[in-house]
Amino acid sequence: MIRTTRGFSPQTLVAAAFRLREVGIFIALSATVLFFSIRATNFATVSNWRDIATDVAMVIVVAVGETMVVLTRNIDLSVGSTVGLTAYVSSSTLAHHHGVPIAVIALLAVAIGLACGIGNGLLVTVGRIPAIIATLATLAIYRGVVFEVTHGNNVFASQLPQGFLDLAAKTPAGLPSLAWIAVGVAIVGAVILNWAPWARDFYAIGSNPDAARLAGIAVGRRVMTAFAVSGALAGLGGFMFAARFASVDAVAGRGFEFDVVTAVVIGGVNVFGGVGTVLGAVLGAILVATINNGFTLLKISEFWKIFFEGTAIVAAVTIDALITQRLQELLRRRRRAELLAAHEGTAEA
Repeated sequence: MIRTTRGFSPQTLVAAAFRLREVGIFIALSATVLFFSIRATNFATVSNWRDIATDVAMVIVVAVGETMVVLTRNIDLSVGSTVGLTAYVSSSTLAHHHGVPIAVIALLAVAIGLACGIGNGLLVTVGRIPAIIATLATLAIYRGVVFEVTHGNNVFASQLPQGFLDLAAKTPAGLPSLAWIAVGVAIVGAVILNWAPWARDFYAIGSNPDAARLAGIAVGRRVMTAFAVSGALAGLGGFMFAARFASVDAVAGRGFEFDVVTAVVIGGVNVFGGVGTVLGAVLGAILVATINNGFTLLKISEFWKIFFEGTAIVAAVTIDALITQRLQELLRRRRRAELLAAHEGTAEA
């Protein structure tokens, strides 16, 4: 491993720089909460925070999978369509088969999402199609499947069993059930990225795919795994979407991928790969959800919500590029200084 004169590897310096992003997001979140608590009458109420927690739970679950994909220097734009497909299948199945256990429905949604994720992974790893193109195509394909499956029909809350409707309404220990699911997924995702060897490979691949391949890492297999996990969690997100909104139609989850990508990018997961954490993605999701909720309470135009998310993505990507460029320049200077010092030492000897 290459080390600088101060004993830090390039990866360590980059990770430390992006860790500051997480601190900045937390500060921004605190300032946002304070601002809306003062300006919006109902913002600081328990019921409003439960609504935020319920809404952001779906984004967090899908963002954990998206984080793994982005770490490998790829992106999954199909998650919104996967959420819509699995949401409709979950609701429709329960509407026609009330006796099916809710856990089985959740597993069905995850399995469908997993199949969608594997399809994305095959296009990228076997078909050699750039991820942004491949998943843009599957975004349309999976949405087309939703329209075909629904046949223009809706599933209404009145058709669903009460146990399923109660899932989003229950608040164990004061926190909505869906939020507890998100907490569990985030913890498991963070542990896996920190401790599982195959997940640590995501960072190596994103930092330098060619070097990772030369080091013996099965790059294609790892990228496939990242897309599979992303698809499976999008499937779980679809199940949660159905529980949250009950009434589901063919356009369910449309644009959801934008919320997920915004949360991940704002959360400090570098779109150039190799850097990022689940914690950052979670903080990014909470920040975006809090601002959107505040805009709604203040009756600010929908245009400004969309404008904020678009601007935030551009700003985050620009900051990532500048930080990466600056650190690479610094590391090159230090490396040249090391080589010069070594050369002078050899000459003196």
